This record gives sequence, C-alpha cells and structure tokens, in this order.
Amino acid sequence: MKKYILAEFNKLKTKQDLIILAIESSCDETAVSVVKNGREVLSNIISSQIEIHRRFGGVVPEIASRNHLMAISNLYEEALKEARITPEEIDAIAVTYGAGLMGALLVGVNFAKGLSYSLKKPLIAVNHVHGHIASNYITYKDLQPPFLCLMVSGGHTAILKVSDYNKFKMLGSTVDDAVGEAFDKVARVLSLPYPGGPEIDKLAKEGKNSIKFTVSNSLKSTLNFSFSGIKTAVINYVHKKQQKGESYNPADIARSFEECVTDELVDKTVRAMQLSNIKKVVVAGGVGANSMLQEKLRSAAKKIGGEAFFPQLKYCTDNAAMIGSAAYYYIKKGLGRADLDLTARPTIDL
Repeated sequence: MKKYILAEFNKLKTKQDLIILAIESSCDETAVSVVKNGREVLSNIISSQIEIHRRFGGVVPEIASRNHLMAISNLYEEALKEARITPEEIDAIAVTYGAGLMGALLVGVNFAKGLSYSLKKPLIAVNHVHGHIASNYITYKDLQPPFLCLMVSGGHTAILKVSDYNKFKMLGSTVDDAVGEAFDKVARVLSLPYPGGPEIDKLAKEGKNSIKFTVSNSLKSTLNFSFSGIKTAVINYVHKKQQKGESYNPADIARSFEECVTDELVDKTVRAMQLSNIKKVVVAGGVGANSMLQEKLRSAAKKIGGEAFFPQLKYCTDNAAMIGSAAYYYIKKGLGRADLDLTARPTIDL
C-alpha cells in the first residue's frame, strides 16, 4: 500500500485541480475543511470549545482532547456535505501534526491516518504555523511571496521572511512569552473571561493610555521580542493597588498594555521591512484580529510605501482551511507526505 500511496502522491504534483480535506485539532478548536487549489474554501466547519474552557479560565488539555474526539467524526461528515463532494473525490488528507497540545493533536492525527488508510489517499503532515501564514492566501487570492510575516499567536511571536511558499527564514522571535499568552495573562489579572485577547481589545477602547509600564530595552537593537516584562509590570501594578486598597481603572490598564505591546510589534516589523527591503507584510495568528494592531501596522507600512495584509477574522484563529491551503503548496513541491507512523509533536520548528 505504501508504494501505491507514494505513486498517488507523485501524481498530485502535476494534477490541475487538487481537493484537499484538512483537519485541525491543535488546541481547543476542532475543525475540518475542504479546500480546492489552496485558495478556494469549499467548506470550513469548526466546533469551538471556548464556552467549555471559559469556566476554567483557560484550556484544560484533557477536556480539549475528549471534546475533539466527540466532535471530529460529525465535522468530517458536515464538511463533505457542505462541500458537496464524496470521499472518493478527495485527493489528499492534510492534518496539523504540530505544534500544540499533545492529546488534542493526536485526535486529529489518528483520525487523518484512519481516513488515509481507508480511502487510500496520501496523508500530508502540516506545520500549524505554516497554516496560519497560508490563511492569507485564502483571503487574498493574488497574494504571492516574497513577503514578511508577523506571526502573533498564543504560542508563537516571530518575524519571518517568506521567500517562497515553503521557504521561511526567522528574522526575530520572542525570547520568553508569546504575545497571545501575555494578552491572556493580563486579561486574567483583570478578571476578564477567556480568551483574553478579544476582551482586552474591547475594554481598551474605553480606556486611556495613561499608565507607563516600565519594561526592559535590552532587545531594542534587535528584531526579537520580550513580553514577560510588560506582563509582569501589569500584574505588579494591579497587585500593589489591591494591597494598598487603592482603586484602579481596568480600561486604562488594558489600553496602556495594548498600546505598549502593539507599538513593540509594529516598530520591529517596520524595521524588518526596511532592513530586508520587502514592502509586503502579512500577519498570521489569533492576535492578528486585534483592532489596534491592524490600525497601527497598516498605517506604519503605508508610511514607508508598504502594505500590511490581515486574514479575514474567521481565518485568524485556528481553522482547517488554512491547513488545507498550506498542504496544497507542500504537495506542489513534493513535501509533507507522511505514512501511518506519523505522530503528533507538541513543539515544532517554525
């Protein structure tokens, strides 16, 4: 069977139209999508666990895994139905194999392996981060590399040079916390519900940038990021106010925090654009939905003759369509083919 699958995979490199069924289960979203030629989404079905995990203030891995297991089979049927295709019309099965929560990833990986075996279709292992980058290809049908990518998610913060669909070079990354993690932890100290990013963004609109949080400038001359300092500064500010019995304005804290974080992201992204002489930057990851980041980066890029691209909001957070898009470009370069010994990886290189 391995030889048959390999032969089928090799045929896909030159096939005119590719229909890919994609699966994403890296955290708390179970998603199945059908994508044609990397850019056309025929279906994108998502089962969110936000309400389940909100009561705990964050994702509980075991609960996430159980809910993926309960949802994934029905989502597969829904995705095929919405796309109006039969299983036989699928050309390949794509799945996120890393990075993410180990148990959650295993649900998607094992389901994808079962489909690959039963349908005798090639299995494509996709890097979750590459999927987030590819979400821009769905939103912008004519977008092509080269460009820079600002990756901003709960697990990653980095600036990448994307010279081709499958060629990535790290220009800078976080040395501690990812920006999405900082948003969630600041939201928690302000008693805002999970997920924290959208709540901070909404609350900041009601506040003033009136608090100057002290953070280190040790990375100022680099393209690397640090968000541990600003996170700790906010937590200490709130705790001191509480210990002294003094009042504070959560909206002002949210606004001041968001201003500081987005300034850091935008300043270093624009510097990377100038140093690389690349005038296009795409944003990938859940924090890409932040309204202040969108406004600032679009304005800053325009001032230097560049342009910033943001995925549609429904493709900023985890979804399977982005995995199907990334898989298409893997296949065209003969990359990503996996066998039934594929396993999940909680950490993975960008």
